[in-house]
Amino acid sequence: MKNYKDSDYAINKNARGIVYRFADQTVEITLENYMRENPDNTAADFAELKALSDADYYETDRSDYRQTWKNTSFDGLEDTADFATLSPEDEVVGKAEQAIDAERRNGLAKKALDKLTDVQRRRYVQHHVHGMTAREIAAKEGLNHRSVLESLWLAEKKIKKVLSEG
Repeated sequence: MKNYKDSDYAINKNARGIVYRFADQTVEITLENYMRENPDNTAADFAELKALSDADYYETDRSDYRQTWKNTSFDGLEDTADFATLSPEDEVVGKAEQAIDAERRNGLAKKALDKLTDVQRRRYVQHHVHGMTAREIAAKEGLNHRSVLESLWLAEKKIKKVLSEG
């Protein structure tokens, strides 16, 4: 028999007989052994069993591969975002940075809204916060909806300018 450090499939495929591996030993059933134990069978019967054995080992080998390729070694887990846990220090720093970022965004939003006229601010809030359409705002104020659209467009232009500078 060939190198028994190979996979069960490789060992069985490369052997002339059918190989069985146990925890403490490996046994190869050769054609001669098979014929001696089964005198009523033929070499074709043995070849059929060998082919079935090869197919079974192959399917087991492929199944093992499909399962184990998904495995991750323990050495690389700390670098994997799915398994990594932040240290308490990193978590506190991250929360502080998020709070600072939120405060900065709120400051920019306030600064942007302060650049608007009272009419632009009112219409902008009605449109973006309360979900009113330009036609609804125009009807409420007794105006042409084109005037409201232009006011909203100018408001958004001012806001974009402030945000791009911030």
